[in-house]
Amino acid sequence: MAIKAQLLEQIGPIRADSAPLRWADLPDPVPQDDEVLIRVDACGVCHTELDEIEGRMPPPRLPMVLGHQVVGRIVGLGSRVTEWSEGDRVGVAWIYSACGHCPYCRSGRENLCPDFQATGRDRGGGYAEFMTARASFAHRIPDSLSDTDAAPLLCAGAIGYRSLRLTNLVDGQSLGLTGFGASGRLVLKMVRHRMPNTEVYVFARSARERAFALELGAAWAGETHGPAPTALDAVIDTTPAWLPVVKALESLKPGGRLVINAIRKEAIDQAQLVRLDYPRHLWLEKEIKSVANVTRQDVREFLAFTGEASLAPQTRLFSLAEANRALVELKTQAVTGAKVLVVESGGSAGS
Repeated sequence: MAIKAQLLEQIGPIRADSAPLRWADLPDPVPQDDEVLIRVDACGVCHTELDEIEGRMPPPRLPMVLGHQVVGRIVGLGSRVTEWSEGDRVGVAWIYSACGHCPYCRSGRENLCPDFQATGRDRGGGYAEFMTARASFAHRIPDSLSDTDAAPLLCAGAIGYRSLRLTNLVDGQSLGLTGFGASGRLVLKMVRHRMPNTEVYVFARSARERAFALELGAAWAGETHGPAPTALDAVIDTTPAWLPVVKALESLKPGGRLVINAIRKEAIDQAQLVRLDYPRHLWLEKEIKSVANVTRQDVREFLAFTGEASLAPQTRLFSLAEANRALVELKTQAVTGAKVLVVESGGSAGS
């Protein structure tokens, strides 16, 4: 028997007419003793997949099934799995597994584990009808969320939650958001719900993004490289560029913190860092903190938070067979909304 999947076989640029993934038949996945077999119902399409396909963060081996925002139902259990039952609805996020015994894992920082494995990069992901996952790294999805609403929250929401937590922000302080993609939008909603006295200032490239930020409740929205209207207690930067780092530091109050929520920074504007001036950008105990991956705790705390607040994203749905079209649309930003693959299984695995 076989399952259908979208397979990445080679690295290359994505253009308007690209088809980077091949529609393929794969053998039925078989769960190991500590794994569950999941029938995939929905899988979010993330910018990280663009980085994987175009070679900025390629999988360590090819071919690979991408996808790390997965929602589905358990249809098979490994021999040592006791915490789940067949039929349970679960999510699988970027963190596929960690070793569990290194100093980072023992101190609650499994996102820094040297043996960290990522779903859809190191192990096969959700661009398929079925997948396996480590049972202890699967997450229960709140009943209040549909499959297609939950899927894109598993990356942008969880990483946004971690970023906001790392700012050490308290209600009444000010927050800047540099870049206003999926993660930034969810952070704004989280702040509006949990910190009603905190004003959020959004720095975005396009007029459409700035208008959307104001619609969602931002106190101000302006150009990415423009000056902030007021000094800020914290800034979260989600861009792949370097200049916003300098601009954000310039905007911080004494003792403020910049949290960089970016998996990469491109070298194209790195020369701008010669403008870094210690008295203006770093003195008076300003801090810089980067975000690396997520932990299970991040994902589970964020999913619990969704029960308090209305965080369902605007989505645009595609069939699994249309994955290439979804990726091109994401790359070109042709249409707004989180891209989600709806998977209709042929039903061979686990049957």
